[in-house]
Amino acid sequence: MPRSLRGRLILLLLCGLLLAQLASALILFRNRGEALYQASGMQVAQRIASIAHLLDGTAPAERPRLAAALQAPPLYISLGRPGLPGQSPETDSLAAGFRAVLARSLGDGRAFHVAISDRPETASEHMPFPHGRGHGHGRGRGRGMGRGLHMGAMMGLHLGGGLAFAAEIQLLDGSWVSFAQRLPKDVFVWPWRLLLALGLLLAAVVALSVWAVRWLTRPLAEFAAAADALGRDLHRPPLPEQGPLEVGRAARAFNTMQARLTRFVEDRTRLLTALSHDLRTPITRLRLRAEALSDSGVRASVTRDLDEMQAMTQATLDFLRGLETQEAPQPLAVDALLESIEEDMCSMGHEVSVQAANARPYPAQPTALKRCLVNLVENAVKYGGRATIVTRDGAAALEIRVLDEGPGIPEPELERVLEPFYRLEASRSRDTGGTGLGLSIARNVARSHGGELVLHNRPEGGLAAVLTLPR
Repeated sequence: MPRSLRGRLILLLLCGLLLAQLASALILFRNRGEALYQASGMQVAQRIASIAHLLDGTAPAERPRLAAALQAPPLYISLGRPGLPGQSPETDSLAAGFRAVLARSLGDGRAFHVAISDRPETASEHMPFPHGRGHGHGRGRGRGMGRGLHMGAMMGLHLGGGLAFAAEIQLLDGSWVSFAQRLPKDVFVWPWRLLLALGLLLAAVVALSVWAVRWLTRPLAEFAAAADALGRDLHRPPLPEQGPLEVGRAARAFNTMQARLTRFVEDRTRLLTALSHDLRTPITRLRLRAEALSDSGVRASVTRDLDEMQAMTQATLDFLRGLETQEAPQPLAVDALLESIEEDMCSMGHEVSVQAANARPYPAQPTALKRCLVNLVENAVKYGGRATIVTRDGAAALEIRVLDEGPGIPEPELERVLEPFYRLEASRSRDTGGTGLGLSIARNVARSHGGELVLHNRPEGGLAAVLTLPR
């Protein structure tokens, strides 16, 4: 089954249309065959009755010549009575109709017998005609007619397949005349023009159905794209509230949700920004007062606490700025950015190396992406001693891996350390510094570019931070 709703609807419609067309064609061809059989039989009966009336008005001596003149394949006439068997069960209903039309066409209640067969071997064996060239006179012995010839041998001709009608009619003077006619096979061949028309109709309905399904499922694709873009930009343009009633209602609900989320995030950001900013003033006053303390131990402890508070405040402001950034994307030389980070970190005494892959320029927010990479490199240097940056540029995505040689992170904590203000107490405690926002800021930057940041432990030891940015 297709995974998309559009594919499943198209498949369902195609199957339903195909089954409906097959059923319609089956019913149509079945009714067409029965109608052709009946119409052909009625025409044959009327023609036979007309010839019988014509022979009634002809002198017996002239009848052989008239029969020869009227005989034209696929109709064969024989003067005499070959003796017809009873009709086969599968043609009883058709024979009854043929008999009724023949009786109505004759109109005088004279004696006659009919037989119909749709099997060539049955027709050739059970519809014998008298000797001669198809219009001989011979006298019969009951139903059998002595040395009768099979229909297939009559006049030295082969009647071929199809439906065979045979009748023997008693003329007004008591003599008998026999008729045989087999409908040609081409009467019942496949109606290719009708099949072509049905095929064209099916193709037109399928094309219309595919277009209709695409038109009906387009709002779902727009909703999915809008929901994906909403995670990167809360201020994206609202969805157009148009289309069918249900689509317009869903679009309004989505726009209302976006407006509420935007207000919530803005209110939270303003609150935290004001709180973090206002804390800097009392922290500065406390720092000045701490300098006046006479006890050096207490002064150092207070100063250390104030430094940590200031670092947390600054990190919080950086985190909130990352959420609010509206920096315009522009093509960025990734290799040059990584080399500049390498130089900056090495100038501060850290061991950092870059394995560039000649990556193509990437459309990014330069300041935000640099902050993300700097946070990852600082995290690797702080907890792993050194950092190695490896890039891999592909057609679908740009991948930047920041590797360290530290102790790694327990598997259950790999996702949690990306949450704001979360820190590992054992290997990454407050004593080593950090506020628990560096990785959160990096992941926010990755997601604002439509990418993702994932952490995993390396088999040879250490941690790998994998930043994936879609092309």
